Amino acid sequence: MKKAIQKMSLTVFLLSTTLTTTCMQPLSAMESNQTASSIKGPVDAKEVEAFADPLFADKMKQFNVNGSSFVVVRDGKVIVNKGYGFANKEKKIPVDKDTVFQIASVSKTFTALAAMQQVDAGNIDLHGNVEEYLGGLKIPNKTGKPVTMYDLLTYTSGIDLPDGIAITGAQYIDQDISMDEYLPKHMPTVIRPPGEAYTYDNSGFLLAGYAVENASGIPFAEYMDEKVFKPLGMTSSSVRFKPELMKRMAANYVGRKGELRPPEGRTPTDGPQGSILSTGEDMAKYMIMQLQNGKFDGKEIVSEKSMDLMHTYQIFADKDLPITTVGFEGYFPELANGQHVVLKGGNMPGHSSLMVLIPEQKTGFFMSYNNDSLLSSEIYKEFMDHYFPAIKEKAEPAYLPLSEKDAQKYFGLYQNTRVYFVRTSITYENGSLVLENEITGKQKLRMIHPLLFVDEEGNKIAFKEDKNGNIKYFYYATPKGALLVADSQKMEMKQTYSDVSNTSSYKTYINNLSALSIMGAKTGNKFDPTGTMTQGEFTDALIKAQGMYVFAGSEDGIRQQLAAGIPNLNPSAPITRQVAAVMIQNLKQLEPVATTKTKLQDTADAWAKDAITALVSQGIVDPDTKVSADGSFTFRAKDLLKRQEASALLDLAFGYYSLPIKRN
Repeated sequence: MKKAIQKMSLTVFLLSTTLTTTCMQPLSAMESNQTASSIKGPVDAKEVEAFADPLFADKMKQFNVNGSSFVVVRDGKVIVNKGYGFANKEKKIPVDKDTVFQIASVSKTFTALAAMQQVDAGNIDLHGNVEEYLGGLKIPNKTGKPVTMYDLLTYTSGIDLPDGIAITGAQYIDQDISMDEYLPKHMPTVIRPPGEAYTYDNSGFLLAGYAVENASGIPFAEYMDEKVFKPLGMTSSSVRFKPELMKRMAANYVGRKGELRPPEGRTPTDGPQGSILSTGEDMAKYMIMQLQNGKFDGKEIVSEKSMDLMHTYQIFADKDLPITTVGFEGYFPELANGQHVVLKGGNMPGHSSLMVLIPEQKTGFFMSYNNDSLLSSEIYKEFMDHYFPAIKEKAEPAYLPLSEKDAQKYFGLYQNTRVYFVRTSITYENGSLVLENEITGKQKLRMIHPLLFVDEEGNKIAFKEDKNGNIKYFYYATPKGALLVADSQKMEMKQTYSDVSNTSSYKTYINNLSALSIMGAKTGNKFDPTGTMTQGEFTDALIKAQGMYVFAGSEDGIRQQLAAGIPNLNPSAPITRQVAAVMIQNLKQLEPVATTKTKLQDTADAWAKDAITALVSQGIVDPDTKVSADGSFTFRAKDLLKRQEASALLDLAFGYYSLPIKRN
C-alpha cells in the first residue's frame, strides 16, 4: 500500500511534518537599540567554526546523523559554508558545500516567492479568487467564501485534505506526472471558511504552485529555473530530480538505526509544496536575497513590498503567538530570544532542512542533513542562545481565577484540523481547565486572559471565538505536539438520538463518534444502538475513526490491511465482534499489557484470540464486557457486533483517552 495513504505512527508523522519554529514580535525601539549595541552575532568565520564544529559533532552523534551541511550568512556575505560527516557513509563521500539535499518543505518559501512575483507583475490578485488561476479547475467549496492566494500562502485555506492530495514514493522518481493531469482527480474540498483557521497545508501550496504555472504560462519547474534559480545563480537547484544533481545527492537514512533507503519522488512530479533539491552554496544566495529585501547582485527578484509580507507575521493565535507569514510558519516563540525571526523547515524520509532568517540582524543560517531526526531544532536553539541570547527573562504572568460556570464554554471534544486522529478533551478540575490527548497527555491549564491559557510546562494555548462569542478553535504551542501544526476545532455534538437514553452507558461514545461524523443516525433521528452492521460499514467507520486519508484508487489497499488474517471476508455480510477486534488490532498493533492479567472465557477462532486479548488488556472494551478481578472475561466473540458496541470500541481505540479495564 502506498505510504502516503497509511496512517503513520506518531513518531514518523512528527518527523514528516515541517520542523519550524516561530518568532516573537519585533522588539520596541528601545529594546532594538539595546540588542544592536550588545549583540554581535556571527561575524568571524573562525569563531563560527569554533562554535559549530563541536556542536555538530555532539548533536550528529546524539541523533545518529551521518552528514550535514551548514551555511551562515550576514550582511550580504557568506561567513561559513561547510559540511560535516558523510553524504554517503558506505562510500565515505563527505558532505561539502556542493552536496545536494532534498530541502522538502523549505520549498514552500520558493513557491511563495514565485507567487509574489506574479502578484508584483499584476498576473495574480493576492486577495482575489484563486480559481481564476487554476486553468478552469474548481475547488469544491462548502462555505461560499472563495479561497485566495493569500489564504493558500498563509496556511488558512480551510481545505479538508491538507496533506492528502499528493502521494510520495520511490517509484515516482523517474515518472513525469503533470499537475494538469493529476489535480482534476485529486481536488480537496473547502470545509471551513478560508482565513478562519490555521492548518499546516501541503495541498494549499501545491495549488499555489499550479496557480503560478497558469498565471505565468510557464510550467512550474521551468518557471523556477528561469525566474528564481538562474537570477540567483543557484546552478545546483531544481524542482526535479535532474541526473547531474542526483550524482551529488546525499544518501537517505531513516529510523533510529539509520537504515539506507532510496529517495522518494512524488505525484505530481513538480511539487510546489516540497520537491526542491539544493545545496548549501545555493541556499546561501537565496538567504542573502531574502535578507536584502528581494534584491541580489543588483537585480530585483521580488519587490520589497512582497518580501515584507514574507517577513511579517500575518496570522496570530494571540498577539504574542504569531503563526504564519506569507510562506513561512512556525511555533516555539521562546526560542527566538526576543529577536524577530522567520524560518522554515522541511522533512522527507531520510533528509531534513532548516532555514532561519533574522532580518533585522541581516543574519541567516541554513542546514540540511541526511536523516529525518530533530537535529535542526537543537542547532537552532544553540545558535540563538550563542549569538542572540535573551536580554532578560520574562516575568511570570498573573493568572486569573476560573469558575466551573465560566469554564463550561471551553468544554468539549476538539479535532485537529490537520491530523484528524488527534482529538482533545477539555474539561474542568479544581479551578483549571483540563486538556487531554494522546500527544501531550493530561495538562491543567491556567488562564492568562479568557482566550489565552498556559499548561503546566509553560506552553501557551490560545482559543478563538466565532462571531457569536462561542469557542470554536484552539491553538497549542507545545514542543510535544510538533505535529499539531494546526488549530483544533471544537466538534458540535449532534442532536440527541431519540433511541439513546441519557442513562445509556454507550451515550458518550455514540455522541463522540457522531460529533466526528464517524457514525451517525441510521434513520431520521434514531441511532439504532442495538442494530447490527455489515463488514463494509464497520470498515468505513474504522477508517474515519483512525483519521486516515482515503484517495481514489487506494481503497483496496486499505481494506487489505484491515482484513489481514481474517478468513472469508465479505463487505456485505454482518460483522461479528471477533472480526471487528481483529480489524482494529490490524491498525493499532497493540501489545498486551504485561502487568494486566486477561483470560478469554468464551470460544473465539484462533485467528482472533490474540487481537481480542490485546484490546481488552488495553482497556478497549465495551461497557457490556465485564472483566473479573482475576482477569477473566467473556467477549461474545462470535456474536454479531451491535452499533452501540462499535461506537464504544472505535472511540476507545482511536479517541483521545484510554480507559482502565472495568473489573467486577
